[in-house]
Amino acid sequence: MSRADKPLPSIDYLNPRVRLCRVVSLIGYLGLIGTLLIYNALIADLHGANPWIIIGTLTVPLLIFMPGMLKGNIRTHAWLCFAVNLYFIYGVLTCFQPERMLYGSLLTGFSTLFFIPAMGYVRWGFQAQRVNNGES
Repeated sequence: MSRADKPLPSIDYLNPRVRLCRVVSLIGYLGLIGTLLIYNALIADLHGANPWIIIGTLTVPLLIFMPGMLKGNIRTHAWLCFAVNLYFIYGVLTCFQPERMLYGSLLTGFSTLFFIPAMGYVRWGFQAQRVNNGES
């Protein structure tokens, strides 16, 4: 027995969810970049390391996705979910250092704030594309 295809939701149902998820995931994305920049440029004791090298190493993987994020590309959101998992892990590990707990909490929070709505954006965005293309 094959499963019957589930009908797609209406575009009126999908559009508000797509917009909300895109905005919230963009806030999480920009918050993650901002946290990395501010902490490593102004607060962190880098023990003589060049701060631009540290900032570049931490932010370039996120900045690669910037054009697609600003355009609202659905595939960019999907791929960035993989990369953001590394920042989530980094944030959790940083939380175990008492003097850096706030920094780790911000990284973990912004990673989560990006990841969950980005998954919704990917799901509902692809469904909206299918509805706009005439599938039912």
